[in-house]
Amino acid sequence: MSHLLEERPTAPATDATWWRQAVVYQVYPRSFADSDGDGIGDLPGITARVPHLRRLGVDAVWLSPFYPSALADGGYDVDDHRAVDPRIGTLAQFDDLVTALHAAGIRLVVDIVPNHSSDRHRWFQAALAAGPGSPERERYVFRRGLGVDGERPPSDWTSVFGGPAWEPVGDGDWYLHLFAPEQPDWNWDHPDVRADHLETLRFWADRGVDGFRIDVANALTKHLPATLPSAEELRAADLPDGAHPYFDRDEVHEVYAAWREVFDSYDPPRTAVAEAWVPAHRRARYASPLGLGQAFNFDLLLARFDAATYRTVVEENLRFARDAESSSTWVLSNHDVVRHASRFALPPGTDEKAWLLSDGHDPEPDVAGGLRRARAATAFVLALPGSAYLYQGEELGLPEVADLARADLQDPTWLRSGGTEKGRDGCRVPLPWSAEGPSHGFGPGGSHLPQPSWFADVAADRQDGTPGSTLEFYRTALAVRRRLQTVEELSWVEGTPEGVVQFTRPGGWTCLTNFGPDPVPLPAGQVVLCSGELGSDLVPADTTVWLEDEAGRPSA
Repeated sequence: MSHLLEERPTAPATDATWWRQAVVYQVYPRSFADSDGDGIGDLPGITARVPHLRRLGVDAVWLSPFYPSALADGGYDVDDHRAVDPRIGTLAQFDDLVTALHAAGIRLVVDIVPNHSSDRHRWFQAALAAGPGSPERERYVFRRGLGVDGERPPSDWTSVFGGPAWEPVGDGDWYLHLFAPEQPDWNWDHPDVRADHLETLRFWADRGVDGFRIDVANALTKHLPATLPSAEELRAADLPDGAHPYFDRDEVHEVYAAWREVFDSYDPPRTAVAEAWVPAHRRARYASPLGLGQAFNFDLLLARFDAATYRTVVEENLRFARDAESSSTWVLSNHDVVRHASRFALPPGTDEKAWLLSDGHDPEPDVAGGLRRARAATAFVLALPGSAYLYQGEELGLPEVADLARADLQDPTWLRSGGTEKGRDGCRVPLPWSAEGPSHGFGPGGSHLPQPSWFADVAADRQDGTPGSTLEFYRTALAVRRRLQTVEELSWVEGTPEGVVQFTRPGGWTCLTNFGPDPVPLPAGQVVLCSGELGSDLVPADTTVWLEDEAGRPSA
């Protein structure tokens, strides 16, 4: 490891703007690396793989939930927001991970889950024990049910995961859960809830955490009148901005203003990024310097692989970022969606949920074409101003594991949907570090989700040092990006062939992506990155190339 540390100096601790153009790598802890053979990834496993992350060239790690949890929702049902799940590690091992990452010049962002706790949280258990009308229940969203004895739910709302959004507790009261029943929603009007979350932020910041990813940041605050609107009324209503009863209310920004005071009390200030599925014009407030500072834009994650679409998305999001005095974020995959190597392998318009139910066979994916387009899209994203978020395993070109057996599924979506949606397990299968050995190097035992045999072909050790491999492509792309990326500006190159998007960046370099079916002429300049193989003077279909002006290249 010492040799690797010498290759890349530690980032300055006082750099308050590191996040603006950072490459952030998402680690889903239970599926990254297992040190003790129990089939569940853990903190020592992540620490042991820090050299991989360093050699990859990322600026930060975003660590998905590692807190105590019954795993009703993959760890997003949190029992204790200031502890480590014993299956994943200890606080001392968390500190070891922080130390190892910082020594490698990599910062750490952790997931905060503020909309709900788990139903095993001590405050929720106290609320159940205390009974209707108690102060303990005021920390959550409890409502008396309809009917003589409260036997019917307060409304007909459905949860994000399917099924009713209200759960009875047996005494006439029901509690709101926008997600799984094991995830009761907090009452953010309660001062205890607000104070406790501020304590959580300080707890992790004091342990060296550099930033926070805020789960469903557009939820939290709610306005629930005595008579609740029906689900049909909500669907039909033309609600003004900020007026939805439980999503994207204006009051949520009062919460984040208080959080910003905590973030700014540290030197350098702690960062935050909002997961807020809101209309684009509403995103700016979450990304404001007075709030969380940055917000995910998922537009490319949702977009088809198309020149006009990509250009429009980039133009709009760079404008939104300027309006918010923030920088944009670019995401192609994460723990909630079909991996982009598989999305790009399917015909446009494919119903991904139906495709997963077919175990990935209807339609049959174009695996080679999907990887080619995935690499082209990645190179396009990495050339843009702003920060890029990578999901573990995409540097190996991993496609979705679409044929997981029904008996192996863990995502609550599978049960809550009545078996009509397979859910997100296919992108959460533990990583293949080696072609041979138990669980392909994930750990000395098995893995909590079964790995397919073809993982051997894409394992990290097979790709390490192999020219043209996806792993080497990512390493090269991140190294070149680090050298070339400067100010957050781009200029479009007009007059390009149909199906081509081309832009220049300050410092004398160009990115060209050929989304079309036919090769196009290669522009002038020195090729410093290509997502595929170039012809002599042509850029093939589904390919991105970066070129540096001769004048911009450093002298020998």
